[in-house]
Amino acid sequence: MSTIELIAARAGKVSAEGHFDAESMAPVPSPCISVCRMSPDRSHCIGCFRTLDEIRMWSRADSGLRRVIWAAALGRAGVALPGGGD
Repeated sequence: MSTIELIAARAGKVSAEGHFDAESMAPVPSPCISVCRMSPDRSHCIGCFRTLDEIRMWSRADSGLRRVIWAAALGRAGVALPGGGD
């Protein structure tokens, strides 16, 4: 399975659990799929598609910012945000 398929599957699971819903009080899970390597141009992780700045911000980010990071990462992967997002 490709990393794009893995991140799409993870996004589908996170969405099905309601974490992309702006009204959800549950913490938004990380997009990490445990394939932690930077792209050759070092623009993003080839597993989760987050930038280094997004990875650094994650632990301090509130749920709204985490949803924004998810959307940006999925955009880099060419994957639509399940359910249309916020």
